[in-house]
Amino acid sequence: MSKVTVVGAGKYGSTTAQRLAEWDIIDEVVMTDIVEGLPQGLALDMNQSRPVIGHKTLVVGTNDYADTSQSDVVIITAGLPRKPGMSRMDLLEVNAKIVKSVTEEIVRYSPDAVLIVVTNPLDQMTTLAADVSGFPRSRVFGQAGILDSSRFAHFISEKTGADIQTVQAVTLGSHGETMVPVPSLCRIGDQALTEVLDPGTIDDLVDRTRKGGAEIVAYLKTGSAYYAPSAAAAYMAKAVVEDSGENMPVCAWMTGEYGIEDVYLGVIAEVGAGGVKSVVELPLTDDEAAGLAEAAVAVKEKVADLAQIEF
Repeated sequence: MSKVTVVGAGKYGSTTAQRLAEWDIIDEVVMTDIVEGLPQGLALDMNQSRPVIGHKTLVVGTNDYADTSQSDVVIITAGLPRKPGMSRMDLLEVNAKIVKSVTEEIVRYSPDAVLIVVTNPLDQMTTLAADVSGFPRSRVFGQAGILDSSRFAHFISEKTGADIQTVQAVTLGSHGETMVPVPSLCRIGDQALTEVLDPGTIDDLVDRTRKGGAEIVAYLKTGSAYYAPSAAAAYMAKAVVEDSGENMPVCAWMTGEYGIEDVYLGVIAEVGAGGVKSVVELPLTDDEAAGLAEAAVAVKEKVADLAQIEF
């Protein structure tokens, strides 16, 4: 029986669970949360939609990690959401303690699971989950690049009027200020983005992509994005469950690719059963390669901050 657990039944977690259930690709989706009654109520509501949507996947809501036992994939969404004016680093200490606790429970009940981390600050939380779990680095990776690339593609489509399905966008690097959009590899149909838009306009879209999450937070006032992020997280889980071997942008462990090693960083990777099968190196421009190297340095510096936290 295939089983995916989503840790955290907030808007992000519950929407991720709903997407996975409606795709009808697994037998059971488990939502667990510390708030009593929340995951149970949401699961009951989702299950009552099955006759309408037409899917068999059962959603289970629980406050007990024992119910997550033997999960194939665990998606960690638990943590404090970002608020207006709050940087990702403001979240570090509180979310690090949450992710550490969650990871320990996952290891206890699902020692063979693949972990997908979405809690912010993403790069640091992915590193922490890998360290705490003791899992092979290939079985722990983070969600960032699919979301950021999707945002970039939307902005390109909005600016050009192109059919969104014809837009291919690529972002690498860190999730946040040191994100590295890759205009040289972006396309609209059979045309390169650089043939359609001038450098200044592309720079504006790149800047908006980097600030994509903050823009939504500013509109919402309370809470943060969850529709696009949940789609990205669910898509990653789908690739693992189906062993698709698809190349997609994720936060993966670097072992010398692009001359970068010993850090989790946003790159294109082949994802399937067991998590990240390999990192795919792309032909970057000098500026893009330099941006990726700078992002790696910045992430390593931020990861070092984890050592200052008293767990």
